Formats: sequence, C-alpha cells, structure tokens
Amino acid sequence: MLQIKDLTFDAWGRRFFDSATVTLPQNAKVGLVGRNGIGKSTLFKLIMGELTPGGGDIGIPRNARVGQVAQEHPATPVTLLDTVLEADLERHDLLTRLETADPEDMGEIWARLIEIDADSAPARAAEILIGLSFSQEDLARPMSHFSGGWRMRVALAAALFSEPDFLLLDEPTNYLDMEGALWLEARLQKYPYSAIIISHDRELLNNSVDYILHVREGKLDLYTGGYDDFERLRGEKARLAAATRVKIEAQRAHMQSFVDRFRAKASKAAQAQSRLKMLAKLPPTSVSIEERVAPFTLPSPPRPLAPPLIRLEDVSVGYDGKAILKKLNLRLDLDDRIGLLGVNGAGKSTFAKLIAGALEPMAGHMHRDRRLQVGWFHQHQIEALDPTDTPLEIVRRSLPESSESARRSKLAQWGLGFDKQETTVANLSGGERARLLLNLVAMTAPHLLILDEPTNHLDIDSRRALLDALNDYSGAVILITHDRSLMELVADRLWLAMDGGVKPFDGDMDDYAKLVLGRAREAAKTPPKEKPAEVAAPPPPKPAANPGQVGPLKRKLEAAEATLARCTSEVAEIDHALSDTAIYLRDAARATELAAKREKAQARLDKAEAEWMAAAEAYDAASAGV
Repeated sequence: MLQIKDLTFDAWGRRFFDSATVTLPQNAKVGLVGRNGIGKSTLFKLIMGELTPGGGDIGIPRNARVGQVAQEHPATPVTLLDTVLEADLERHDLLTRLETADPEDMGEIWARLIEIDADSAPARAAEILIGLSFSQEDLARPMSHFSGGWRMRVALAAALFSEPDFLLLDEPTNYLDMEGALWLEARLQKYPYSAIIISHDRELLNNSVDYILHVREGKLDLYTGGYDDFERLRGEKARLAAATRVKIEAQRAHMQSFVDRFRAKASKAAQAQSRLKMLAKLPPTSVSIEERVAPFTLPSPPRPLAPPLIRLEDVSVGYDGKAILKKLNLRLDLDDRIGLLGVNGAGKSTFAKLIAGALEPMAGHMHRDRRLQVGWFHQHQIEALDPTDTPLEIVRRSLPESSESARRSKLAQWGLGFDKQETTVANLSGGERARLLLNLVAMTAPHLLILDEPTNHLDIDSRRALLDALNDYSGAVILITHDRSLMELVADRLWLAMDGGVKPFDGDMDDYAKLVLGRAREAAKTPPKEKPAEVAAPPPPKPAANPGQVGPLKRKLEAAEATLARCTSEVAEIDHALSDTAIYLRDAARATELAAKREKAQARLDKAEAEWMAAAEAYDAASAGV
C-alpha cells in the first residue's frame, strides 16, 4: 500500500504538488493521468527517491521493492534471455553463490531456488519477450544486435519479469506496436502486485487498471474504475460542484440584500449583523477553470478526385533490389479510412512510403491520380527537426507569401501561443512538436493523409481533438497506430501487413486482438532450455546438404555482422555526442550537423540489420540442409 500525505514539491520555478494526499489500495493497478507537463513523471521520481519532497511524506512498506523501466538497456554482448533473467536479482545472486558455495550451504541455496521456482524462469522470461514481439531466435542473440527501440522493449520485459511490489511504467506503449500494446494490456490485467501506469492509451486504462489517479492543480484525486468511469465520475463531480456554487451564490446574494437594506435600521441591526456573520461562514465558490485543448486543423480537399485515388496491381516494393512486400493488389478511394495492422518489421512503413510516393514500385503496376496530394506524418520527422529551429521559422518557410501576422495566427490556431512561437524546437515538448508537424502536413488540404504513430506524444484530450478532426476530414486516411481506441473510431477497414504482403483483414479489432494473443501463446509454448547459470549451448549444426554453399554464406554472415557492429557503434557515438545538452548552446551548427549525420547513420543501421537477418537465415537454412 502506497500512502502520500501532504506532499509539497517545488522545482523549476513552479509548484508541482501542493499538500497532495492519497492512499492507494494494496495490489492495485492504477492509471496516472493528467495533462502533459502536470507532474506525472515528477511523481514517479519522488516515489523512487530521485527527488526530495519540500514537505509531506511518501510511505512505502518496509522491504517493498519498487521497480521501473530503464530508459534503454545498454548494447552489451549478453544475450537477450540472460539480460532479462538477470533482472531477478535474488535468482541471479543465488545462482552466482552456487558456483562457489561450500557443500553445507548448497542445500539452503537449492531450497530457496526451488521456493522461488527458479527452474521456470527461462520459460517465463521467454514468454514475456515473445509477447513483446521478439522471436525465439532473438532470445540467444546479444543485446548489441538490437536497435534502441528494441532495447527499450527489453527494459520493459526485465521490469515485468522481476515483478516488483510496486511497478512504475511511464508511457510503456510509446515504443510498442499494436501487437505489443495488446499483449501488455492483457499482461497487466494479471500482474499480481501494485502497478502505477502513466498512459494516454484509453483502451489500456479501461481494460488494465482498477483505479485512475488524476493529477490536477497540485492535487491527487483517486477514482474507482477505468478511464471511461473516471470521465463519467469527474463530469458528475463537476456538475455537482456547479450546482452547489449556484446555490451558495444565491444564498449569499439573498443575505447581502438583507444586510444592505436593514443595516442602518436600529430595529434590524442585530439581524443584519447575524447575516454578516453567516455570510463570512459561507464556503468560497472558486470556479474550476478547465484548460482549453487546441483543435487540430485538418482541412478537407477542395475538390474530390475521380476514384480510385490509387490502384495496385501485382506491385512489389523494397530496397536495393530486394522486395519487402510482393503481389500487392489493393485499391484506395477518397472515402476510405484504412487501419494498417502488422508487427514491427512486417512492412507497414515501406507500404506507407510506397503510397506517399517516397518509394517506386519494383514490379507490377501502380495507378496514381497525377493530381493526388498526400500529407504524410511519421515519427522520424520529429526526430529530424533542427533543435535550433523555431515554429515561426518553420512556418515562414512553409508560407513564404503570407504575412507575419497570418503566420502567427496560424500557429496560435494549432495550439502554439505567442510564447511558444519563437521557442526553439529543443525546448518544445514532444506533444507541441507533434502538433506542429501534424498541422503542417495537413495544411495543403491533401486528398490522402498517412499517419504513422501520430499519438505517441499526445495526451488523451489531444488525442480526442485529433479524432474529432479526422472525423471531420473528408479525404482518405491510412492510419498506423498502437492506439486501439483511435484505430477503432477512425478506421472503417483494416489491412494487415504479414508474410511479405498487405491484404484486407476479415474482422474487427477484437478479432485481431485474439489473433495476436493466440499467436503469442503459441510462440511461447517452446521456451529455450537453460543451464542453472547460463543459456545452454545450441546443438551442433546438422551436416549441410551442400557443403560448398555453406562456406560463402558463413563468410557473408560474418561480413554482415561486422557491418552491423560498425553501424551500431557509429549511431551510439553520435547519440552520445547529442546527449550533451551544452552542444546546442555552445555549437548549434555542430548539433545540426550531428542530427543530420545521425539520420543517415540510422538508415545505414536499418539496412545493415536487414542484410544481417537475411544472411543469418540463408546460412541457417544451408547449415540445416534445407
């Protein structure tokens, strides 16, 4: 049970918490909500002891373990499975002690290992990793082979596997695909201890938590139920407060009128004084001011185009002569709202590039109306923004013919007030940057909007504003998102990227959730074997069917591994340089140069990963005699 009493905390020139008090029930799953920047992550740091309160107490039971997700697991030579297994510190310590323990101590160590079910740990760790979209083959690969986004998943897997008494998760679905988010939702429902989750994912908050903890105006208010229950109860609370306020103000006006009329009359002076005392005792009727959420501006195309906008006939598309998607036979019309599903690496982004015109077909025929305008939003745009740029400078380049006042007015409509318009991108929040780019890509009233994870940095109210704008927009939409609620309310058709193709999915999101969870259960049925202290060595390879073919493939694999290691190291070096915040002030030109260099290095890393995976599969197949 977590108790917060009279918590006060000031930092960075503002007050985050002002005598905030709340008690969380034992083993409760709690969704922590509130506007961006209100102090949710700050509360986590206070609970973890990384920040010191200015007043009040945060009470956690003695010996309770508090765990959270590390920012990113380092790129070590340790295998994926071992990395997660090491998160269980007690098991890891017992196995380490077992190697050098005296015979008389071994019985006690083995008894404790049996008590904590250490033998099943590899299977449990594998189940979590596979649920987060890793393959069985991935489990024996070193951490250094995975990109930063995948290492974030490993950090989440380690936190879930260690099962602390208090699990703190800060936006855990931001680095997951739809499949990982669906699995996590189901996993949290069964989590045996307390968990506090910062999330803007409505479905996760409706299906996986028992309580909502709302941060507002420095206070903490606890509501029973999921997010829909919270909204209903909060609305009822607001209506009750408004009715009470009206009643008190009417009472106040009536008493004041009596005092004003009879204060000067000797015969009524006592009654007037009595009314004055009653007036002083009436409770204050402060008005709760709701923060306004700026709408998104997604202008509809002025003239519809004749159908179809796009028609694909046996189209293949990929990179450097290698097809990622093949035999695409699809049609897109102006009124289509397509939800694109599929695991990471299935080709969703490749398909988006094809439709946006950033990739040409390698084979087949693609009919595309020559007047078609496409607005394409993807996460790499946010990463590629010049940190020294400002929203006003960006809009100046986008609207060179407009007046300065028109540009500022446009930014204000997008939710970027005067104080934000000349703020550097480095000092804008993720939500503000996402707002800027989403409105920019839609500014020309395109016939088609392609939105690749548009909600990652948006709070729930901003997501609702985006939903309203999309429902008012009359053009076509292709949506890629892990936000199940947005997918269900926007998409009227689902396409699934799988097995090297994209095809219509016959079912709704509930059917897809069943498919994803069933596939994860099947994949986890064959867990890897493990020795007490380390993963068992793989069995010796079978004699190859063609020994002359294996040698060249092995050399090709070794070359691909070397290239991958070099590209991984290059990206890590640039990230290390960019992590120094002083560079943006000391040498802005160098920071811009590094950001551009990082984007190119990431592209080389993505290509190297694809080539390494292809080489590994070819070598494994040849070695096995396939």
